[in-house]
Amino acid sequence: MTAALLIIDMQQGMLSAHLGRRNNPEAEQNIAKLLAHWRGQAWPVVHVRHISRTPGSVFYPGQQGCEFQPALAPLPDEAVFEKNVPCAFTATQLERWLRVRGIDTLVVVGVVTNNSVEATARTAGNLGFRVSVVEDAAYTFDQRDLSGRVWPAEDVHALSLSNLALDYATITTTAALLA
Repeated sequence: MTAALLIIDMQQGMLSAHLGRRNNPEAEQNIAKLLAHWRGQAWPVVHVRHISRTPGSVFYPGQQGCEFQPALAPLPDEAVFEKNVPCAFTATQLERWLRVRGIDTLVVVGVVTNNSVEATARTAGNLGFRVSVVEDAAYTFDQRDLSGRVWPAEDVHALSLSNLALDYATITTTAALLA
């Protein structure tokens, strides 16, 4: 079975400066390469969009930040799921949509690695899907821990992927998938 490309939260709000410094500045270009490949093969593509329940959030309904980044926007025949929490499976019909179509393999890309990407990949693995996370087609931001230490986005990204590689997903690259 062909894998579905699962693109998580590639919305305009992710470009907001207030989110801070990030890693993988080439992530959007890598996602675009994968998206073009999937579309060229007529393989399934799923877009996930975060809709905040917090007024004032760049992801609150009606805000420009809710909209998909133009280069990665869904085509009319591509599935779109909206979520209010990090995991794309929680309170959505994503699992049912995949199962009805016989899709058992997911290639996960997007943002934020240690939040929505990790939560979705963990759940997918727990639900029995074969999951690959594309390390150079995902990114995160610098993160302050509870003691006040700021962890560089590169370290947060690496640890999140290491967590996923333990039990939930295979970690791969754009080049490996396109080869």
